[in-house]
Order: sequence, then structure tokens, then C-alpha cells
Amino acid sequence: MLVCHTINEIKSFIRQAASLGKTIGFVPTMGYFHAGHLALMSEAKKTCGVVVCSIFVNQLQFGPQEDFACYPRDIERDKRLAEEVGVDAIFIPSAEEMYPPRFSTFVETKKITDCLCGKSRPGHFRGVTTVVTKLFNIIQPNMAFFGQKDFQQAATIQRMVEDLNIEVKIVLVPTVRDKDGLALSSRNIYLKGAQRQAALNIPRSLALAAQAVENGERDPAKVKMAVCNKLTAEPLVEIDYVEIYSLPYLEEISLLQGEVLLAIAAKIGKTRLIDNLVLKVPDNGQSSPKR
Repeated sequence: MLVCHTINEIKSFIRQAASLGKTIGFVPTMGYFHAGHLALMSEAKKTCGVVVCSIFVNQLQFGPQEDFACYPRDIERDKRLAEEVGVDAIFIPSAEEMYPPRFSTFVETKKITDCLCGKSRPGHFRGVTTVVTKLFNIIQPNMAFFGQKDFQQAATIQRMVEDLNIEVKIVLVPTVRDKDGLALSSRNIYLKGAQRQAALNIPRSLALAAQAVENGERDPAKVKMAVCNKLTAEPLVEIDYVEIYSLPYLEEISLLQGEVLLAIAAKIGKTRLIDNLVLKVPDNGQSSPKR
């Protein structure tokens, strides 16, 4: 596996791969890999001739009170795991490489970022879309792979590539969960003892919502209330948001029908976790959850 630290190095690799007619698959990450990251890389490996992964903890997408400084990092472990899963090249730039002096250009996607994490974390998605645009321009992938756990992020990037005519196919890969149902996240390492147990109320509340819809509930307000009650039954859980929106544009709804997204963000101690459930609600009253 080739390890590149500069834009010129990774561009040289990409040019050579493209000259051989290879399809380029790209997995952008902030590192500290878990099985969810590796699932993205494995999916890319199945469909692409060359797989490139990036590791860059992007300060632009962190707010002033967020965990940029202490975000978990282990580059040597990440390199080993990426190589084991078959990644061909890994791009690990410095902040100075990505944002040189006098950098002053930003990419911003409106409307789809006005809710959920975009509302709770002002400026977050401007940082995401700016860095992903730069990475797409550097790597020029044919396909880019994102996890469903960060659904709003993937939807925002899909909107961005359509609006800006960026020629890359966005592939959404299902959320990978631990045996106890908790969605895998690099931030799970922060959860200790009772906090880890408290976090299980997040996937349990999603399951409760899926059951309510399967039983015929079509009022989003009632489903959200049931989820909130389940979450707050655990005193260590502090709700950021519980919302239900239509897909694919994350618009408000008054009736559950078609495909809808139930999204949760909550804090356990200082750790902020997100999770979601996509429900397909047909007219016959049955539902099919996708997690």
C-alpha cells in the first residue's frame, strides 16, 4: 500500500492508475478506523480497480467547543488495517497541505443542511463540503463511499455533486453495528461503563419506532414522542434532536408515507452520538426498516 502525504504524490498515483483504465474508488475518513470504515473500503474493493482512502481530521467541520483537539487518532494502526483490507493507496495530508496560507474559499450547500446536525452544529457542513470538494478534485474518483450512519452528510454531498456537476457516483453503505446494536463510531471509545450501557437506548429507541410504524402508526409526532420517552428513560442520555423527515431532501412531513428518515443525536456525558433509521412506509400500512 502506498502512503502519500502530499497532493502531488497522490495525484501522481491517480494519474498512473487512470492511465491503465482503472476505476478509482475513494473512502474519505478522519481515521481511527473501526469495522464501519473497513466495510466502506471492502465495498469499494468489490467494485473498483483501485481503492484510495484518506485520513484527515478536518478542523473546519469542528465547532469551537467540540472535540477536534482530542479526536481519537492512531495513524499506524489505521495504515495497518487499511492495508489488510486491500486499500491500494492512503492519503494522509497535513493541515498545511490542505489549507495553505491565504486559503479563503469555501463550499456551502443550503436547505438540506438547515436541519439535524446542520442546525445543531453551525458551520459543520460548510467544513465537510469544502474538504470533500478538495478531496474529490485531488483524487478524482469514479465512486466515493459513505456510511448510512452519517446520512445527512451523504445526502449533502450527493446534493453538492449534482449541483456542481462533479462526476463521481456516491455510494451509501449500511450502518455497521456492534453486537449489542450500537452503531460503530470512532467516538464510542469515549464511552465508559454505565455510559456505554446508556448509549444502547439509542438503537433500542429506533427499534421501538420501527415497531410502532409496523403496527400502523403514521403520525410522526407520536413516533418522535415514543422515541424521546425511550431515550430519556435513561438519565445519562441528553437528547440533541429526534426528527423525522422525508427522503431524499429532508423535508418536514405531517404523515408517514414513502421513505422517511428517523434521525437521532444525543449526548452521553461529553460524547455526542448520532444514529438513524430509514423506513419505507407503503400504502398498505406495512413498513420495512433499513438500518
